[in-house]
Amino acid sequence: MSALQLGLMYGGATIAALFSGIPIAFALGGVATVFMMLFMPAASLDTIAQNVYEELASITLLTIPLFILKGAAIGKSRAGKDLYDALHTWMGRVPGGLGVAVVLACGLFAAMAGSSPATCSAIGSSGIPEMRRRGYSPGFAAGLVAAGGTLGILLPPSIVLILYAVAAEQSLGRLFLAGLGPGLLLVILFALYAVFQWRREYGKAAAVAAAGGVRSPILADEHFTLAQRMQALPRVLPFLLLLTGVMVALYGGIATPSETAGLGAVMALALIAIIYQAYHLRDLKPIFAGTLGESGMLLMIIGMSLLYSYVMSYLHISQAAAQGIVGLGLSKWMLLTAILLMVVVLGFFLPPVSIILMTAPIILPPLRAAGFDLIWFGVVMAVVMEMGLIHPPVGLNIFVINRIAPDIGLVHIIWGTLHFVVLMAIGVVILSFMPGIAMWLPNLVYG
Repeated sequence: MSALQLGLMYGGATIAALFSGIPIAFALGGVATVFMMLFMPAASLDTIAQNVYEELASITLLTIPLFILKGAAIGKSRAGKDLYDALHTWMGRVPGGLGVAVVLACGLFAAMAGSSPATCSAIGSSGIPEMRRRGYSPGFAAGLVAAGGTLGILLPPSIVLILYAVAAEQSLGRLFLAGLGPGLLLVILFALYAVFQWRREYGKAAAVAAAGGVRSPILADEHFTLAQRMQALPRVLPFLLLLTGVMVALYGGIATPSETAGLGAVMALALIAIIYQAYHLRDLKPIFAGTLGESGMLLMIIGMSLLYSYVMSYLHISQAAAQGIVGLGLSKWMLLTAILLMVVVLGFFLPPVSIILMTAPIILPPLRAAGFDLIWFGVVMAVVMEMGLIHPPVGLNIFVINRIAPDIGLVHIIWGTLHFVVLMAIGVVILSFMPGIAMWLPNLVYG
């Protein structure tokens, strides 16, 4: 049987398993096991446990549960609300400053927690009600938080970048540094859109008020004194010190990524114990329970995805697919466009973790042959996968927002996020024409 026939059968079986409702880890592992039974030596079945264990026994993967613990400690405290309130106080005089504060809070919280759902939940639970109370439209408020939450898979410590480093065999330190520039670019694009949309809604509200209609709260002026601004700083400084300490330890060569993750987890637990008195068993139990649940789920998906990729490689499906892509004779940028469009389509159905581990064996060899820097591509791919978090049908962040703000209809949330999908696409184009945005910092630090 040819590699093409095997590949079509493998892909078809995978799609059928995923759409059957089986959890992703078991769907991928089940398909891989069946194809091992049918097309590989019988003795290969005896190595399943060994293969999965060896794939998971990576020192880089050790960072995942530790960063999740750090994010859970911060996410289950009042740190998100305090961070948002402080930024709102400082951004009060900026047009649309409330929306800009939401974007900045999402970026900073994502850099501390490394989780998109946690960022949406922590910032959205306080930010969305405040924006609604001040006259922001439901779709605008929901879309702003949902899009800001996606920064959790781009800004370090990003679990998605950790997995890409494993799959592509690239430096995790370089990837983390490469994510900072594009992350800042998206923060700027989101903040500019927040100001633009606020001006539009302000103008409409002013026109209604001038015509004798109801005066919207968005027209009210809000000012904070210098004393109020200074009082807001102590609530966020400890967490900014945590962020700075982790970055210095990682990029200053003081600690390895796994040691840095452990240091960050311990510091986060210490901070919530000191600041929020969260040291009783009732406070720590949900943190550790959430960490175990999320880590177990992710590691199971990773293990089964790597087994799935191993079978695909053994049967020469990935090699044949890569050769087929090269054989199409596409130009460098057409190749990149085709691959990114494929990632967008996969994002309709799969989470970023599965997309990376399933596609890496196929797409990375042609990209390397075309001369693309795989560090740069990893960051661009992360931005594209961010789109999958805020567009249907999967759109994890959409459903997180729907849970924390049930009074906002799902249709309003989806329409509110589509503007940010366009902004992310613009960001990808900018990164393609200006790759230095991603690469100048890792090249500066690592040479």
